[in-house]
Amino acid sequence: MTTLAIAVLAFVGYIVAYHTYGRWLARRIFKLDPEALVPSRELRDNMDYIPTKKQIIFGHHFTSIAGTGPIVGPAIAVFWGWLPALAWIVFGGIFMGAVHDFAALVISMRNRGQTVGEIAGRIISPRARILFLLILFFALTTVIAIFGLVIASIFKIYPESVLSVWVAMPVAIMVGFWVNRRGGGVLVPSLLALMTMYFAIYLGAYWLPIALPESWGSPVVIWTAILLVYCYAASVLPVWMLLQPRDYVNSHQLVVALLILLGGIGVAGVTGQADLLGSAPAVVGEGMLPQEAPPIFPFLFITVACGAISGFHCLVSSGTSSKQLACEPDAQYVGYGSMLLESGLAVIVVLACCAGVGMGKFDRVWDHGHREYHFVQATVDGTPEGKPLVGQQAWQTRYDTGKHWNDFRLGAKVGAFVDGGANFISTTGMPLKMAVAIMAVLVASFAATTLDTATRLQRYVIQELATTVRFKPLGNKYAATLVAVALGGALAMVPGTADGKLGTGGLILWPLFGAVNQLLAGLALMVAVFYLWRRNKPVWFVVVPMLLLIVLPAWAMFWKMFNPQSGWYENDKYLLLTIGGIIVLLQAWLVFEGLLVFRKAKGVLEEPLPPLDEDEKPSTDGGRSC
Repeated sequence: MTTLAIAVLAFVGYIVAYHTYGRWLARRIFKLDPEALVPSRELRDNMDYIPTKKQIIFGHHFTSIAGTGPIVGPAIAVFWGWLPALAWIVFGGIFMGAVHDFAALVISMRNRGQTVGEIAGRIISPRARILFLLILFFALTTVIAIFGLVIASIFKIYPESVLSVWVAMPVAIMVGFWVNRRGGGVLVPSLLALMTMYFAIYLGAYWLPIALPESWGSPVVIWTAILLVYCYAASVLPVWMLLQPRDYVNSHQLVVALLILLGGIGVAGVTGQADLLGSAPAVVGEGMLPQEAPPIFPFLFITVACGAISGFHCLVSSGTSSKQLACEPDAQYVGYGSMLLESGLAVIVVLACCAGVGMGKFDRVWDHGHREYHFVQATVDGTPEGKPLVGQQAWQTRYDTGKHWNDFRLGAKVGAFVDGGANFISTTGMPLKMAVAIMAVLVASFAATTLDTATRLQRYVIQELATTVRFKPLGNKYAATLVAVALGGALAMVPGTADGKLGTGGLILWPLFGAVNQLLAGLALMVAVFYLWRRNKPVWFVVVPMLLLIVLPAWAMFWKMFNPQSGWYENDKYLLLTIGGIIVLLQAWLVFEGLLVFRKAKGVLEEPLPPLDEDEKPSTDGGRSC
């Protein structure tokens, strides 16, 4: 019952937080105004700026910020034990992550949908704008390379997930045209799309698993290239045509998957099949940790990332969502609410990777003759007569406790969520093969929505940098998108592992990403502090998370660079050392810029935005009220 109780308490806590703390932020601090003119109406171009129903924006926002972050991070972090991960996910999500996302969304809405980087130039200093944009550029390049690798790897490991992910594209385009060009309702096409998606999952699981022939070359390289071509198209097409409807359709599919997963947790908890206390340690002792593993403090707060707070979210809030909200009060539902749901997903991940895995580990054997998977329960000695792996023994096979940190396999951790979640779902009577397919599609779909959103965000950043340095060719959206895709693709394609496998280049900079991502969250919170400080608003509830998210990532970065056993300096990893040093210096410079103007900024509003040129004004704002 512990597994079920934790899930119930966490989600009750999120509901209470939304209606108390979230409402206080919306009404007392930011004072959201239903009559305020928002960017989607002021700058409506039906390309990036378009007023949209909050339910549709919620789907886009949630699936974009979620990605694999709340899956990969918690799936790794439980090697320190499930209790520290759960505590940070729940309390960090409510009091830090949701505040960060909500603040970035509101501040961007009130600045014509500008990104946090642009806003920093007016709220803090002009130099802060350049520094912020450079950090954003680096972070997004890494995201595009890494998420392309993650999705390609999922397609390779779980070929039953491929069909459903790609079927979503034409389905989304049809929904987009129906709603935005024919003026049709959204409910019926959404339900039809949902049925189509789950039928595609069934086909992928039983009839059409798509595994690329080995004679074609590396499946990871081929899938990564195809995904980047898709990302280019998704970035330059109008948001109503593909990005919005795809994320909306995906959000329905993913929410249904989460509900099925929660139902499985309920059955497993009530029947006693899931035993969190008996499956994994609440806190892992020092002697059980892998050799040279990073210390829990500060690395727990860096590793969990999106499940509690993530700097990438401020890019989605200020990059795409702020340009589409139809009115200000929708920001609480989209910004604060989406982060709480993502934090809830991270709670489920922890339970799946511990209690779910402890229910029994299944080996997946691909039968090329029948083109299907056979699921065989793994045993201690590898024979059918052996004792099945359950409880902590099953968990330890996934988390390699006692081994070396360099043997800590990322694929096994993502697989722990897929297989553990499938174990939960199978308790409802669903066949294990279908349950695994649902879980694999859930992971791949989350990652895909983040990948195409990240490409569009990188396009914005490149255009803003080009405007700053007055390089007109990159001010064009097609050229900026090409640069974004080319850089991410170039990084993704180079060998990034010791065995020289192509398509793994994202792993080269992966050790930097966690710290840079959380550092970005701290800097976004600093922008929120200045925004409120200049308006004589309370800042204490933002200052505390800001300080934590500035100090902890810098601490983690220095540990990675200079610790005596596995530090980059000691092991001659000069590329990581150089880039890490540059990032820390950029952060320190940006913080210094803030300190220079902090005292004299209180109660002094920043320079107003310049008036719009005549060619920037839309023919109509379509109305101003909610």
